[in-house]
Amino acid sequence: MGDYHALQFGKFVDDQGTAHDMVPSAVIASIPEAKRAAEKYGREVRFDFLDDRAVHWMLFQRREDTEKGSIVGCLFVIPLFVFGGGAWPFWDLVASEKSRQFQIAFIVVDALILCGLVIGAYLARRASLLDPVTRNTRCRARLYRKIVGIARRGGADIPRLYPYYGMYATSRKFFPEALDRPIPQQGQEQEGAS
Repeated sequence: MGDYHALQFGKFVDDQGTAHDMVPSAVIASIPEAKRAAEKYGREVRFDFLDDRAVHWMLFQRREDTEKGSIVGCLFVIPLFVFGGGAWPFWDLVASEKSRQFQIAFIVVDALILCGLVIGAYLARRASLLDPVTRNTRCRARLYRKIVGIARRGGADIPRLYPYYGMYATSRKFFPEALDRPIPQQGQEQEGAS
């Protein structure tokens, strides 16, 4: 996982691990429709989309969530490829020449392994899929992406794929009772507080 303090303020990391410049909130606020959307969505999800520090922290949390999911995804994809994609060449080269009983057993065992993989991946990821704090971050990231899209359509100079990450199926519902993770203090502010 990344270190929030090691990441330069104004930078964020996308799904592929590449650092990008964050679009300043002043750019979003300069487009009236985007500013209205930021304020509206901000009230809905109790978040200030025009606060660069808050957005930077949200993008960092979202990236950490993606990293956790990527590890489970890698552990899931390799056996899925072997037992899913590899089953067909095995069928063509070996199983199709065997007895009917062997073919049925092969299909049943392969289907059970694939079902087990899907269930295992779900159970491994279940805690984060149900965690209201993580889901709130996903919800805010989804709305942030909408706001940025409105600003781009309104004429702001924002890269087409910004903020360079995909969507979550578990980002639709906001949980108002969930506590937010506090924004860590930056290095200079921490030294001043000491």
